[in-house]
Amino acid sequence: MPSARGTLSWSPAASSPELVAPPVAAALAGAAVPAGVAAAEVATIDATLADTDAFCTAYDVAPEASANCVVVAGKRAGEVTYAAVMVLATDRADINGVVRRHLGVRKISFAPHDDAVSLTGMEFGGITPVGLPVDWPVLVDAAVVAAGEVVIGSGLRSSKLLLDGAALAQLPTAEVLDLAQR
Repeated sequence: MPSARGTLSWSPAASSPELVAPPVAAALAGAAVPAGVAAAEVATIDATLADTDAFCTAYDVAPEASANCVVVAGKRAGEVTYAAVMVLATDRADINGVVRRHLGVRKISFAPHDDAVSLTGMEFGGITPVGLPVDWPVLVDAAVVAAGEVVIGSGLRSSKLLLDGAALAQLPTAEVLDLAQR
């Protein structure tokens, strides 16, 4: 039966910094890391299977135990605001409604690929809220917080992190909202 752990071999992420992107490793090693995030586990995967559907199928991970991180860019009066949005793989984030209004921007879209990669120091398709720039809001859907163990990106396409979804609410710039269109 699919679960968050699937068929992967998990180990403590803090003791395997080489398996995550440098900003993620730095965040996990930082003194200010919330306990739930510090307890994250990591597993290596085939990078060609990093996209959610392929990942869940290949590793027997339940889609409702997989949380996606999307980077959005909002604009108002020429100023750009970046944010990370976390929703379960079974849901879609209400980017043009809830997220746009919450950020107080007139226009919002998914951040351009090159911007997302250069600003986060992470690989596209592996971006995670752990280790993002300190001024970025992390908007976490309430269903992610309530999900129990969830699989998220590691900053690299070749691995994934496993942690309690409630730990994401402990990140310094996290805000829990009802973001999903169900």
